[in-house]
Amino acid sequence: MIRRIPVFATLLVLAAVGVMIGLGIWQLGRAQWKHTLIAQYEAALSDDAIIPWPTDPADFEDAYFRRSSVTCASVMGRTAISGRNADDRAGMVQIVDCLTPQGNAASIQLGWSRDPASVDFDGGSATGRITRYGDGLRLIADPPLAGLEPSAKPDPHNLPDNHTAYAFQWFFFAITALVIYVLAVRKRLSQKDGEQG
Repeated sequence: MIRRIPVFATLLVLAAVGVMIGLGIWQLGRAQWKHTLIAQYEAALSDDAIIPWPTDPADFEDAYFRRSSVTCASVMGRTAISGRNADDRAGMVQIVDCLTPQGNAASIQLGWSRDPASVDFDGGSATGRITRYGDGLRLIADPPLAGLEPSAKPDPHNLPDNHTAYAFQWFFFAITALVIYVLAVRKRLSQKDGEQG
């Protein structure tokens, strides 16, 4: 019976199953990394020491969720996006993209409002918590500026953390592939035995 099992197809399926298991193990490692990162960000939230506004991308990771202060020397752009306030009410958060006196980019979330209209802000100093903004940084102003209400505080638990679910998906795919292949081989062998009988 062993000789009748298709060798190439079996090796191909086993290789695919091995890749799926490897991906599942990799996702479990990513899950552990993400949990460590969230714990680091939680520690940063409990630290009220103000750090200098980071300008080197190599320093961004250690700056997330820390308190900082930045001066907006000139406003380069304004936008309003949906967001929540400190009381978890839906509305709009007002954001300005600035240049600092040193010529570095800085994005500042001024605060929250129900009104999406732009607010009057032509520059000045802001203090708050640093969050990720694309490949750069954004300061969530605390206290808010331009007469706005406080935005919701940044929460590390809002970061995507679905690596464990992805890991179990890969393991499930591996088991499913094995079961389907075994059933297919058994059916093929039984058909051959019936033809020979």
